[in-house]
Amino acid sequence: MSRSGPDRQRLGAKLGTRPLAERYACAIVRFRHLVVTLWVAVAAVSWFLPEFSQERSGGIEGLVPRDTPAVAAERRALELFGFPLLGRTVIVQHDPAGLSPYAQAESVALAMGLIRGQYADSGPLLGALPLTNSLGLVSSGERGTAVLTYMLMPPTTGFTHQMLATEHFAERHLGPEDAYVGVTGSVPARVQQQRIVEEYLPLVEIATITAIALIVCVNFRSIAAPLLTLLVAGLAFAVTIRLAATVAGLLGVPIPAELEPLLVALQLGIVTDYVIFFLSGLRVRLADGASRLEAARDSTVRFGRIVMVAGITVAAGTAALLVTRSQLFRAFGPGMALAVLVGLAVAVTLVPALMAIAGRWLLWPSLPGRPVVLPGPGDVRPVTRRRFVHVMRVMTCTRPAAAVLFTCALGLVLAALPLGGIRLGLDFVGSLPADDPVRKAASAAQQAFAPGVLSPTVVLLEGENIADRREEMAALGALLRKEPGVAGVIGPGERPSLADVGILVAEQRHAARYLVILDDEPLGAAAIETVNRLQNRLPGMLLRAGLPEAVVSMSGDTAIASHVVEETTSDLARVAVAAILVNLLMLIVFLRALVAPLYLLTCSVLSLAASLGLTVLLFQSVLEYAGLTFYVPFAAGVLLVALGSDYNIFGIGRVWEEARRYSLRDAIIVAVPESTRAITAAGVALAVSFGLLAIVPLRPFRELAFTMAMGILLDVIVVRSLMLPTLLTLVGRGSGWPGPAFRRRASALNHY
Repeated sequence: MSRSGPDRQRLGAKLGTRPLAERYACAIVRFRHLVVTLWVAVAAVSWFLPEFSQERSGGIEGLVPRDTPAVAAERRALELFGFPLLGRTVIVQHDPAGLSPYAQAESVALAMGLIRGQYADSGPLLGALPLTNSLGLVSSGERGTAVLTYMLMPPTTGFTHQMLATEHFAERHLGPEDAYVGVTGSVPARVQQQRIVEEYLPLVEIATITAIALIVCVNFRSIAAPLLTLLVAGLAFAVTIRLAATVAGLLGVPIPAELEPLLVALQLGIVTDYVIFFLSGLRVRLADGASRLEAARDSTVRFGRIVMVAGITVAAGTAALLVTRSQLFRAFGPGMALAVLVGLAVAVTLVPALMAIAGRWLLWPSLPGRPVVLPGPGDVRPVTRRRFVHVMRVMTCTRPAAAVLFTCALGLVLAALPLGGIRLGLDFVGSLPADDPVRKAASAAQQAFAPGVLSPTVVLLEGENIADRREEMAALGALLRKEPGVAGVIGPGERPSLADVGILVAEQRHAARYLVILDDEPLGAAAIETVNRLQNRLPGMLLRAGLPEAVVSMSGDTAIASHVVEETTSDLARVAVAAILVNLLMLIVFLRALVAPLYLLTCSVLSLAASLGLTVLLFQSVLEYAGLTFYVPFAAGVLLVALGSDYNIFGIGRVWEEARRYSLRDAIIVAVPESTRAITAAGVALAVSFGLLAIVPLRPFRELAFTMAMGILLDVIVVRSLMLPTLLTLVGRGSGWPGPAFRRRASALNHY
């Protein structure tokens, strides 16, 4: 029922004397139609903004600055030799029964022809480096069965262009008699990853939308509530995805392929959380007999401030990734913060406006009735979950509270123990599905040679006339070959023909380079350890080989991955401090206390450690992965700490409100059962939203999906439902120190 003219005038006259939250709620309710119109206009304008670019950054060299030692060494080699030795795109020929000598010779002839510019249709191809396993240069279980041809192209060539040019060349010059398997390597793998993300993104969106609709439908026993949730979440996502592309274009920041599915999960989950809380407040007030406008206003007053603080906390927490030096994280942070802020803006404006317009029809067909009421001090408070009230009465006694808290903390600590064995890596090829053509070609190459054959490491030597010292260079190659984790070495001393054409030795004779093939996945943790060990031992090997004056540097995907992992690990302390301080500050400001924010944040960190420990246990111990994708623990960590503070604000905020009229124990008994249903529904929706990232058949998405879903469920079920009330019980009024959160009140709720 709408207000009459005099009622509206009286409402406006009172606004100046009311608290800010109430004035805001009254304004949104009063101008509800204008709010809806403005958001429709925003959605229409955003439709004309650019979408995410299809050609995205994503190669491993795009994850680090250009002045990184490994990248600088690659650029230096390009200056000295005129073309790169690193071929991140590889043609694979493999016949387990034996590859004909003609096919092997033809691969060498094709490579020499490319180097000499004999093929007019070669496009960006500058040359090629053929490698056959018939020479025994790489230790493997096969001999004479395969040829790999590393395609050499300018590093500025786009990834898709590199892959298409290589496939075109192979199809024109290789036939069935050449046992052509396919094209693989880190560049084709990255192209395939992007294609898979784009292919499965609509499925992720549909599955997430369906799951959220079902969760909201069951929670409110309504079919209208899911429609509101999806309308608001869809609007927020449509605006965010185009606004993010526009901002990235203006700033010249590349958008990682992994970001868009993450934005889908984050924003749909966050917006669903906020809608659930607003609708819960609407349902309670309508059940109390309030009018449509009063219920919308009171729900906005009750949850608006909490939602606002919670959203800003999550946005600030994700923005903490800006303190890192990693280009990937610096792209993730603003994108996720933008998604949260847009979702927050829609939630605190459009949702109250629609509640004021539609009222109880948003809960149709399960229109709210009168709840069970229990007497309180001086008023009547609705308590809709009587059985949980009895549980809270037991849990708020000292001994049961201590037992529950100890059991929960012990369980989380035990779950976190595997975290000590975490190993970080980055495997583009290995993350692809087993039936992917790039993965199949990679498997054939690794079977015929060694696991690291697709992304060799280059050792660059510089020195006066160093190319004329063949014996010393051969000795260095022998020393490299003896190192643990090295499957083979191709150097000037072993392949003089390649040195003669300028592939391994520069024409000026002042530089030479070695191709080192590792015995492990080139971007895995074991290969990174091998490269780090080689980096430390190279000065000593140069001395033993008789080349002490040579200047040495290393390049290649493994060397770059080593820098990425090292940089990420060093960023851990910086990100952890920034994220914890941001979330702690928001909790302190919101609660006007210091003690409660400290133990609440400690619980969130403990829950995060437990989820990461379970992730390590599953993927490294059970599934036997070589290591977790390097960015998964850190992205999940920042998100889980921020979302943990989000639920802290929702959970303890209700206790703080009830503590204004009840004793602390009675406030817990009233507030926790009342908020548990909404928090549980919101947490399950968010966990499902992130968990459905596992639909994308790429290893990093499945690692992230499990970590996020497990972390959110632990936070909602263990921390929020069990540890929060027990900690408040045991710490008591000290939780509000030093602020005036609690004052001694008369005992209330004496019978349940």
